[in-house]
Amino acid sequence: MSFLQQARATIRDDLDAAMRRDPAAETRADVALNSPGLHAIWAYRLAHRLWGKGPGWRPAARLLSTVARAVTGVEIHPGARIGQRFFIDHGMGVVIGATAVVGDDVMLYHGVTLGGRSLQRGVKRHPTVGDRVTIGAGARVLGDIRIGDDVQIGANSVVVKDVPDGAVATGVPATVRFPRLPEEDPYDALFAEPAIFI
Repeated sequence: MSFLQQARATIRDDLDAAMRRDPAAETRADVALNSPGLHAIWAYRLAHRLWGKGPGWRPAARLLSTVARAVTGVEIHPGARIGQRFFIDHGMGVVIGATAVVGDDVMLYHGVTLGGRSLQRGVKRHPTVGDRVTIGAGARVLGDIRIGDDVQIGANSVVVKDVPDGAVATGVPATVRFPRLPEEDPYDALFAEPAIFI
């Protein structure tokens, strides 16, 4: 698959993810033109590609990410690794650090930080987020921790420890619980615990 074909497929995937996850989205064109979260993701994907070309390209990658931050209010370091069908609803105030790793089908709301807790250079300082994770508005996920697959993190929660697969994490500092029933849908878990509302 050529770069252009791959880019088109990624854009289609990102648009589809936005249409599925944003109830206010009316058309793909509307989302493509008016979603700062998508614009930030697309700028990140280009900056990340430049970043991966080596040290000579890194100033250009950083410049692109700075321009994207100024335009969208979303700061994604080009060194972060982000999977497919990633969506940021509303955008504004999201920060994703240089060593963050984000899986597939992840959704963030505004004001989310995937940040570090160390000033040490040359080490992994940011979270690793699994697949199918939703992180609510204003949540802070800090340090070299692992957020498992299918996790829900509540609005304004502060997470500084690993969260196992399938858990719900809410509060400051976040406490972890599991769905009451094994077959409880993660979306339904949002309503079982009011603190997770996003």
